Amino acid sequence: MHFHKDTPRQRHRRALLRVASLCAFWGVALSHGTGVQAQNMVRDWNEVLLESIRADLARPTVHARNLHHWSLACYDAWAAYDSTAAPFLVNVNLPAIEDPVARRLAQEEAINYASYRLLWNRFSGSPGGNATLMSIFQQFALEGGVNSMQSTDYLVDGPAALGNYIAQQVLAYGYADGSNEINGYANQHYTPSNPDMFIETVPGNPFLAQPNRWQSINLSTFIGQSGVPESETPPFLSPEWGQVTPFGLPDSVRTVYMSDDGHPYPVWLDQGEPPLLSLNYAQGIEDAYTWGHAMVLRWSEHLDPTDGVMLDISPSSVGNVDPSLLNLGYSEYDQFYDWEHGGDPSQGHALNPATGAAYEEQLVPRGDYTRVLAEFWADGPDSETPPGHWFSIANGVMDHPDFEAKWRGEGPDMYPFDWAVCAYFTLGGALHDAAIAAWSHKGWYDYIRPVSALRWMQGRGQCTDPNLPNFDATGLPLVPGFCEMVTPGDLDFPSPADVDKLKVRAWRGPEYINNPATDEAGVDWILAEQWWPYQRPSFVTPPFAGYVSGHSTFSRAAAEVMTAITGDAFFPGGLGEFVAPADDFLVFEEGPSQDIVLQWATYRDASDQCSLSRIWGGIHPPCDDLPGRRIGLEVAEHALNLAFDLIEAHAVCAADLNGDGTRGIDDMLILLASYDAIPVLGVEDLDDDGFVGVNDVLEFLLYFGTACD
Repeated sequence: MHFHKDTPRQRHRRALLRVASLCAFWGVALSHGTGVQAQNMVRDWNEVLLESIRADLARPTVHARNLHHWSLACYDAWAAYDSTAAPFLVNVNLPAIEDPVARRLAQEEAINYASYRLLWNRFSGSPGGNATLMSIFQQFALEGGVNSMQSTDYLVDGPAALGNYIAQQVLAYGYADGSNEINGYANQHYTPSNPDMFIETVPGNPFLAQPNRWQSINLSTFIGQSGVPESETPPFLSPEWGQVTPFGLPDSVRTVYMSDDGHPYPVWLDQGEPPLLSLNYAQGIEDAYTWGHAMVLRWSEHLDPTDGVMLDISPSSVGNVDPSLLNLGYSEYDQFYDWEHGGDPSQGHALNPATGAAYEEQLVPRGDYTRVLAEFWADGPDSETPPGHWFSIANGVMDHPDFEAKWRGEGPDMYPFDWAVCAYFTLGGALHDAAIAAWSHKGWYDYIRPVSALRWMQGRGQCTDPNLPNFDATGLPLVPGFCEMVTPGDLDFPSPADVDKLKVRAWRGPEYINNPATDEAGVDWILAEQWWPYQRPSFVTPPFAGYVSGHSTFSRAAAEVMTAITGDAFFPGGLGEFVAPADDFLVFEEGPSQDIVLQWATYRDASDQCSLSRIWGGIHPPCDDLPGRRIGLEVAEHALNLAFDLIEAHAVCAADLNGDGTRGIDDMLILLASYDAIPVLGVEDLDDDGFVGVNDVLEFLLYFGTACD
């Protein structure tokens, strides 16, 4: 077994390639930019946060929370001076600033201080070290921040103090939100059900005790996201994350289970248990557990760019999946996934709605497409994790020349700064709740990963023919040309000790890679006991349970949010693209063999592609996928409802002060109760001058007796 550890220079080069590719993706230059977007300081702060995440530990839950807390801090600082929006957490009830330039300057100053104080606290112990903290401080200073300004008395010291105060309040909120931040997010009750898997030194998985439960993997070197060696056996990340306070999820969608040792495990938007394998099967069966895990193994064969299989990966063929199919049960999954050839029931898009023309066909080797998918959507080293990835996509959308900053796609253009604040707030809340809902399932159902299941199943034998040797109902199915038994005289496996073992055509794994920049493992016959996911040998598979897929949950939630806040299901211009240059993109091995352009017509198409990437990467069976997508849909609905209510708080129906849908006597009484004073509720100040007076009464009379639209 050969191991390869990247040098800092190589990691830096990959980061530059990633940035360059993302910029090429959206058609923007590598420079800071010009025009309005270059002046959007909240966007600049988001880039600093994303880079801080890339240099930190690979913790999707923690970073979904960081993105949420940062975006709500920015939003509350912005809402404090906005005449329409209501705050989420910190309500300071300041008078509105009438002059738009002065108002924006106050908002920017408050956001600058809030961002700096919050992120400095969150990343002070990051593996990124001084480089991360220096980046945070440089952005703060660039926006005019002065570290000696420590006041939180915003009534006296203005926006800077308000930013400090908001950061203080968000940090206090975080210490009490159930994440156990004060103890480094450490697990409190969870105990693994299985002994470790020694993937480097022991073929197969002979020590697995419970084939339905998660198993930790022992590695001589585990390289996390930051490129820093971590624990040889990384523990389960965030099994109790269901206890974290959500953004928009109501208590009505929470089910609380109790573990055998008496600890509560809340499960949000409960999808029920995944397909389980019984050890008491008397004969071979084709159950959902066997079918799904065997499909992961089968799709591993699709990672060969030399097999001659060509796919059209343009939006004319890929995307536009019927959403009703997301509700299929496990026994119906053969209607959704192509078990043999890969992919989903995409209908494609006939025309690009922005141009009116058909999408141009893009024929590429399947093995290049699948490998690029697996690495583009991965959350291993150098990744901003799935929540951050969707923030990057949102930033690319805002950079696109065809993007219009219309909230929900309606009304006049907003100033890009305002639109970005609202977008980050909404997206951050949804992705935070996606983490809570997905990991609540992971922690309670504690479901096995494919690398553990498949290596264990092959050790049980084959489940197809009781008349053949090595039969076991919990083994792998035999498929001619793909999964077969080693027979005497097999030229690929001449050792007598291998006779009757299972061999499969699959990606050969890291043992065949000395230098990922020049070597390609390829696909060929291997013993099933030696199967690896398409990942690095120092990562193998994420250190937490599989069910449900975090990628599927995050991506579907984000896609629904992007669709709603832009008012359009389609990317700007009707097409999103990412260019993976030939022999200069893949990190796990050499490739792709030619330029591959990932293309999506809609945000949902990108989400669906992300979900499939995890199957081709060997990380999830299909039973982890569709339930995650369903959760993402519901998470987004709740997050959007709350975000829209807050962002449009006073704009929903002007002068409806009691929220009953009409403007009548009760509203007049509320108005008069605050007359000649600073408003009690805030909504009485109809002209946003910070005072309830004659002008507010006159404006109210214009609405009196009318119903809300």
